[in-house]
Amino acid sequence: MSLLAAIFLCILILLVGLPVIFYLWTQRLARLGEELVPQTGEIIPVRGGSIHYVEMGNPRKQTLVMIHGLSGQLQHFTYALAQDLAQDHHIIALDRPGCGYSTRDNDALAELPEQARMIGEFLDKKGIKDPVLVGHSLGGAISLAIALQRPREVAALALICPLTHPMDSAAPAFKPLEIRSPRVRRWIGNTLAVPVGKRNAAETLQIVFAPESCPEDFLDKAGGALGLRPQAFVTASADLVWAEQSIRDQASQYPHLRTPGGILFGAEDPIVAAEGHGQTMIKYGLSYQVLEGRGHMIPITDPDACSEFIRGISVTARIPATLVK
Repeated sequence: MSLLAAIFLCILILLVGLPVIFYLWTQRLARLGEELVPQTGEIIPVRGGSIHYVEMGNPRKQTLVMIHGLSGQLQHFTYALAQDLAQDHHIIALDRPGCGYSTRDNDALAELPEQARMIGEFLDKKGIKDPVLVGHSLGGAISLAIALQRPREVAALALICPLTHPMDSAAPAFKPLEIRSPRVRRWIGNTLAVPVGKRNAAETLQIVFAPESCPEDFLDKAGGALGLRPQAFVTASADLVWAEQSIRDQASQYPHLRTPGGILFGAEDPIVAAEGHGQTMIKYGLSYQVLEGRGHMIPITDPDACSEFIRGISVTARIPATLVK
């Protein structure tokens, strides 16, 4: 074999072999993630996918529907917040379509109105009437989308560090997710994303939780290990791209918002700017509060303040007819 042929063969082996190695590595990490964070709730099919959820508290009390943010899962709420609120509320914490153990059939269903439609269908199948929507980050944008679609069917909005308006660019921690080709998104998700993400996890979490610290049990108790699955990367990438495309149109609809509620922000949020996404919503009828010294992940880092905020919104919410004696 000539030297040139040998070099060509080595290059070919690298081009074929490395993706296979990364794929197998990714599958191993994905299994580890599912072992650390197994499915704990029930699944209801909806058009375009399915919704995985956990339920707690008293069904005869006001229902709080908890919708997590980008690259998240329902454990962001069940870590501490949901258990406290379940003492005097009916809690449904769900995985957004495509996240955690929920599914969606294609990336276009990441669009805000589509996620809102799927969650609305889930609520109908569950027979949930007049819920208070508790949305964190991207979950806040989807909560607003649900309220705009179903203005008479949502009692109130309790939004925590929500995305409400277009952003000039994604936060640095989420820049690697800006992949617009579905094929490239899946190739990266099934090869490079998970091993590289695991290697950089500590740095990324430090950025997302700043100025606070990420809890040591975040991977298992808060569900972070589910980010070790390729589908987690694919979903988050599609969520980011489609949110960028649909939030502008949604923001133009806020003058039609008729649902009461409020917004709670960490003053030092490094992901979503408090003033641009919180204070701007006062003119649409939402109250606005700020926690000094706090960042983006306050459902985990300051559940007591979030509980107080949500209870305050719940008290002012429209009382469902089913709860009136």
